[in-house]
Amino acid sequence: MAKEKKFVESITSRDEDFAQWYTDVVREAKLCDYSSVKGCLNYLPNGYAIWEKVQADLDKRFKETGVENVYLPILIPESLLQKESDHIDGFAPEVAWVTKGGMERLQEKMCIRPTSETLFCDLWARTVQSYRDLPKVWNQWNSVLRWEKTTRPFLRSREFLWQEGHTIHATYEEAEERTLTMLKVYQDFIRDSLAIPFVSGPKTESEKFAGAQDTYTVEALMHDGKALQSATSHFFGNAFPDAFDIKYLDKNNELHSVYETSWGLSTRIIGAIIMVHGDDSGLVLPPRIAPVQTRVIPIAQHKEGVLDKANELVQTLVKAGYSVKIDDSEKSPGWKFSEQEMLGIPTRIEIGPKDIENNQVVVVRRDTREKIIVSLDEIDVKLGEILETIQSDMYNRAKDFLDSHIDTALTLDEMKEKFNDNRGFIKAMWCGSEECEDEIKFETGGASSRCICKGEEAIGDTCIYCGKPAKHMVYFGKSY
Repeated sequence: MAKEKKFVESITSRDEDFAQWYTDVVREAKLCDYSSVKGCLNYLPNGYAIWEKVQADLDKRFKETGVENVYLPILIPESLLQKESDHIDGFAPEVAWVTKGGMERLQEKMCIRPTSETLFCDLWARTVQSYRDLPKVWNQWNSVLRWEKTTRPFLRSREFLWQEGHTIHATYEEAEERTLTMLKVYQDFIRDSLAIPFVSGPKTESEKFAGAQDTYTVEALMHDGKALQSATSHFFGNAFPDAFDIKYLDKNNELHSVYETSWGLSTRIIGAIIMVHGDDSGLVLPPRIAPVQTRVIPIAQHKEGVLDKANELVQTLVKAGYSVKIDDSEKSPGWKFSEQEMLGIPTRIEIGPKDIENNQVVVVRRDTREKIIVSLDEIDVKLGEILETIQSDMYNRAKDFLDSHIDTALTLDEMKEKFNDNRGFIKAMWCGSEECEDEIKFETGGASSRCICKGEEAIGDTCIYCGKPAKHMVYFGKSY
């Protein structure tokens, strides 16, 4: 990394106090702020702009697989929520209830949606009749409310933004295929657009989504060694549809159940971007998801022709398809460099009298602070090459970190020692017993099963806790 003065002094070092570093980055980058509603956030323009980029990218990917967008109500009658017992039991502690409308008490109380499976099933029970009505492959971009006791910006708040996909299908196989298709959509997006590596696989029985038959997860590793569940895709089978009596007539006029899936990704992913890529100077955004890809900073802008040339450069880059802003404020160059670093803008372009004289600019990479001299005649092409290099390098650095923080353990004592000495995921064998899973979590101070390893060679044949024959190899980790 090029040696350069550290412009940002208001952010705590990650290694000194990771939690405070995270708070400092969120604050200094002006991503969000707490509202007067306890546990809820105000998404500020810089933070919401990242979410808009996430939405646009994911929405395009969804629609390429046949997904259609809809919107359903925010309120769910209690009677609907109670139709699937496992589902309501799983969400009961987090549900917020509405009991009055205006001055009148409601005949039936309504919950503010924690998720919308019941609303979709209620709609389909009334509208799906024939095989011609299937499949339904729908998604909605919305917010949900879950009465969390402990909140933290982006990672856990009472109201958060997300997308929730819901689909029903005529066959088990078609629904299962959709579940895995959406898992791959998330994997591709998180890897290719966010430059975040991960481990992925099915959840254990105790970690599945309430009411799901199978839950698949994408688990990313943060810089402090904790796991973050970044996206999930659920196969429900026909538990929900049968509870709502969703049936269809096939071509032979015979009645059948349908099979359901659900899948989602939330604003928690912004927390992942911060904690995977951020550094001691603030946010570091992957170019493909950055709302602004470069900031043009005129040097000695009071001198004749500098601002004109800087604005001409902006127009050239905009015409070439880049997202560009210029900082032509009266603040000092050092202040401008500091803000660009805190905001995580992937590059800045410095242009001053000597650069103009030499028909060049200086492109500075946010991730490494490397300075690259580029001819003004080539900047529209070279900037794209630099941004793609940054994207690739960011992924490779994060992948190296992940790979170096995946370990194995053959005994519980070894696992405990490694969780104390090292950070990240530990692979271990497990018998499938929920009791053993709970004991492992207790003994290790909170390491839970993140997902079952699929397609990997087993490291043993007995459970790390009880010594009985193992059914699965599992990634264990401490999480947010």
